[in-house]
Order: sequence, then C-alpha cells, then structure tokens
Amino acid sequence: MRIVNLIENTEGKAGCIFAHGLSFYIEKGDRKLLMDLGPSDDTLKNAESLGIDLKSVDAVILSHGHYDHSGGILPYIDAGFNADIYMQRLAGEDYYADDGADAGEERFRYIGIDKRICDLPQVRKLDGDFAIEDGIELFTVKNRTHSLPFTNKRLLMKAEGELVRDDFKHEHFLVLTEGEKRVLMGGCAHNGILSIMDAYREKYGKAPDVVISGFHLMKKTPYREDQIKEIEDIARELNEYPTVFYTCHCTGLEAFDIMKAVMGDKLIYVHSGDEIIL
Repeated sequence: MRIVNLIENTEGKAGCIFAHGLSFYIEKGDRKLLMDLGPSDDTLKNAESLGIDLKSVDAVILSHGHYDHSGGILPYIDAGFNADIYMQRLAGEDYYADDGADAGEERFRYIGIDKRICDLPQVRKLDGDFAIEDGIELFTVKNRTHSLPFTNKRLLMKAEGELVRDDFKHEHFLVLTEGEKRVLMGGCAHNGILSIMDAYREKYGKAPDVVISGFHLMKKTPYREDQIKEIEDIARELNEYPTVFYTCHCTGLEAFDIMKAVMGDKLIYVHSGDEIIL
C-alpha cells in the first residue's frame, strides 16, 4: 500500500506547496483513492509535481464538512476528473468556528464546504457506515467514549437557525484492509482520536495496525498547563495500542513534539509531499 500526502500545513518535499489543509493519495492494489482534496487547487498542482495521475483515481472520500479538506473538489471536477465522491450527508450543512470576542463582527467564521459540491452528480451522500467495496470501508463514531479535545470546543454548527456546538456527525473514517493489515485513516479526528480508536475496536474487534490522521490539537495561542497535560494523556493512552500513528495538519508541530516525547517511534509526522509505504 502506498500513501502520499498531497498537501498539509508544513513544508516537506521540495517543490510541494504547503498550506492549511489535508489530502492523501492512496494506492491499494489496483485501486486508487483520494482522501480529502485540501483547501484549493494547490492539491492538484502538488499531485502533478509528484507525478501522480489523478485521472486514475477510482473514488474520493471527503472526511468531514470543512473547507480545508474540500476546497480542491471543485477544481478537481473542473479539471475533468469524475470519480465518485463519498461524504456523509451532514457534511453539507453549515459549520462555523468561534474566533473569540476579539474578532468582533467576524467572530463566527464559516468553515463549511462550498454548497455547489452537494449538487455534483458524482457525490454519494451517506448516512452512517458504508462499504465502498471489499477492503475499502467507511465508518462513523456512534457514541464518544472520551471528552472532546479542548481544541474542538470552539467549532459550531447551525441547528434550527442557532449556532450550537458541533456534534461531528458529519465525520467518517476510512478503513483499508490488505491481507491481515488494517489501516485507519481520518481527516481531523474531531470526534477525538481516543473515541475513534474505541469505535474502531468495537466494530472490528481489535486495534488497527496503522493510523493516519490529524488529531486536531493545534492552538494559535500558548498552551495552558492543563492543555499540555491533556495532550500528554492522549499520547499515553495511544501509546498503549499496538499501532503506529502517522499524524499531520491540525495536530500542530508543538502538540506533536509533546506527544512524541511520550510515544517515541510509534508517532511519525507526515509533511507535504511525504510518502508512506506499508
């Protein structure tokens, strides 16, 4: 299995654009997939720079309903590519970030997808778990077993005209099976990586061999002591799994360093243009 990061927040392979967002290109046997398409057409530019032919992609998975994972979808379609796009039906709803009182009138910032995506004929709107084909499945978190990480609590959704805390029911996760090896892929792990791991074990009976996902622990202001402890606690619990974790994007380099001190070789950062061979 070959997995290439087409774009994320940090500089990686020479010639690759890096930007706030996420996209992975996946080769599994003779099947080729995209998970997310980053914030813009920069994702397509990076694919070309890396020698990846997006015409061969069989399916696109949108991990959740935020702009930084979906901004490349319309440029992808405009370029003439037409693979089926799998998203939770709720990913087309209205999502916002609370940027705090200091942001004034622009405090509540729209972070949802471009609504035109919802009307594309190749979009497959899902309501929960779904098997694309044997060895390529999508699953959702039904019940969280852990509290939401502190960084997710400023994310909102519109319900009956009011802004309320996002329940992240628009998020799903990709499970790839090849022989005895299982790989779990996510976008931002908004439901909390610990709850996602518990949901995976409940569905599949054991832990995945590999996890590739952002953990959404990034913060623009300095971490408080209690927040550092929360990151360390997450790392300690992940370290108990017989799993190798690859992370990027919304984890943030500072949180990654905190977790790396706990997890050592079991935690690896993936930069823009980096490749994973499994």
